Amino acid sequence: MHVPDGFISAPWSLATGVVAAGAVALALRGARRELDDRTAPLAGLVATFVFAGQMVNFPVAAGTSGHLLGGTLAAVLVGPWTATLCLTVVLLVQALLFADGGLTALGTNITLMGVIGVWVGYAVFRLAARALPRPRARQRPVVPLAAGIGGFVSVPAAAAGFALLFAIGGSAPIALSTLMSAMVGVHLAIGLGEAVITALVVGSVLAVRPDLVHGARGLVSAPVLVTHGGTAR
Repeated sequence: MHVPDGFISAPWSLATGVVAAGAVALALRGARRELDDRTAPLAGLVATFVFAGQMVNFPVAAGTSGHLLGGTLAAVLVGPWTATLCLTVVLLVQALLFADGGLTALGTNITLMGVIGVWVGYAVFRLAARALPRPRARQRPVVPLAAGIGGFVSVPAAAAGFALLFAIGGSAPIALSTLMSAMVGVHLAIGLGEAVITALVVGSVLAVRPDLVHGARGLVSAPVLVTHGGTAR
């Protein structure tokens, strides 16, 4: 998913850079409403996990591999604004230190993974969390399942964004239908891995510290404390 230098023309790379800069500026303001003294350390851990996850590739098909995008995972754990910042930091470090994604394509990569990947995935997560049946009110398993669904959709959504961008500003004349079919087809398979990882990580954090999971607010009951004198919430 990392776009290297030269894949997108200079004018369109500049345009995505402007979009990315605007998104980061908005995210800096929005993150203030999502983070507090308890959740701020989690943002650093999430960025570290996404960084490590993106560095590990798994085989998908003949000659094709994929890796975690992590946008939905970060959005569910720490909020979509903070997730955009986390992905931006990860992509910046990867471009500067590991040549994973080009510097001139940094705006493109942030737009695809830090904006489209994060916000499409989080929107699908919220819709799924409300639509999924819950036999008992405020049941916890809904959250990781909805997160997995959001993670799955976020990957082909980002791939479709790249296909559209390349069709209008790419370095080679490739038909949009051909590119869209190839990109989305492969990334549907990658999305399955994204869904599993997202659901497992969100479920693990939710089992230990549900109060820290941003996406679980309003969906998960507060923990019940049992005392000798009775029950308190």
